[in-house]
Formats: sequence, structure tokens, C-alpha cells
Amino acid sequence: MSDKKVKDIDSEELDTVEESNNEARESVESENELSAEELLEENEKLRDEVNQKNDQILRKVAEFENLRKRTQRERVQLYDDAKINAIKDLLPVYDDLERSINNIPESVDKSFAQGIKLVYNKFSNVLEQMGVESISDKDVPFNVDLHDALLRQPSPDDKTESNTVLQVLETGYKLGDKVIRHAKVIVSE
Repeated sequence: MSDKKVKDIDSEELDTVEESNNEARESVESENELSAEELLEENEKLRDEVNQKNDQILRKVAEFENLRKRTQRERVQLYDDAKINAIKDLLPVYDDLERSINNIPESVDKSFAQGIKLVYNKFSNVLEQMGVESISDKDVPFNVDLHDALLRQPSPDDKTESNTVLQVLETGYKLGDKVIRHAKVIVSE
């Protein structure tokens, strides 16, 4: 009887164990199904976060690049402004040298006059190397961006049109597109 009991118990236990295993298997499979769905959702959330971070990084890189370019432009602008201000301060000296050369009396020593001309020529070369251009043309149309009209007078002949530069009283200068000093002129009526 004890063998029969053992067999019955084993058979019953075996059925119970199999049922438990089946239930556990079904439970694990349903958990796996839920876990797979949860993993897909989690994966999608992580992808969204990665995309957001990538977008933020790209924006920061673009912002930095814009800042770098703006800083470079400002640096160049600051250099150009400093250059223009230095040239503005030197132009009266240059004008004085030019007036001195044009008004050298005959009684002055020739070597002294040549020395002044030499300094003036060097000064002219430096301004030219810096890109400074003079505004001293006569018989050209008056341009408000380049000229300051100090006086209007009648045309000397019928060929000269109205608003034509007749005489340049003080030479103007420009550096590239920027006018350093407007030319002071007399304009025809």
C-alpha cells in the first residue's frame, strides 16, 4: 500500500507540478509580452530624448558658430574703426606737409625742400599702402556721399552742367567704401 500511495501521490504531485509549471509559463509569457511592449515604449522614449539632446547640441553648435562669426566681424570692425581714427588724426599733418611743399619759398635751401618732399612722399606711400584714396577730382558730378559743398557759383561756361564740382578747396579721403573726410568743394549752379 505504501507503494501505491507513493505512486498516487507522485502522480497527483506531478499533475499539480505540471499545472503550476504551465501557469508559471503562461505568467512568464504574459510578463514577457508586457515587458516587450514596455521595452518598446521605453526605447521610443529614449530615442525621443536622444533626438532632443541631438537637437539641443546642434543648436548650441550653431549658436557658438554665430557667436564666433559675430566676434570676428566685431574684431575686424574695431580694427577698421581704429585705423580710420588714426588716419583722421594724421590727415591734418599730411595737409600741412602738402601746403608746405606748395609754398616753399625760393630762398629755402634745396636740400631742405627735398627733405620735406621726401617725407611727404613717404607719408603718401604709407597712406596708399593702407588703402586710403583721395577725393580730389574736379569736373565730376557733386556727390553728397563724397563732397561737402561750401559754395555755389555760376558755371564758367555753358558746357559745365549744374551741380558739377568746380574746385576742390580741401581734399577728402576714403578707406574702401568709408569716407574718412569729405572733400570741401565749390559747386556750379
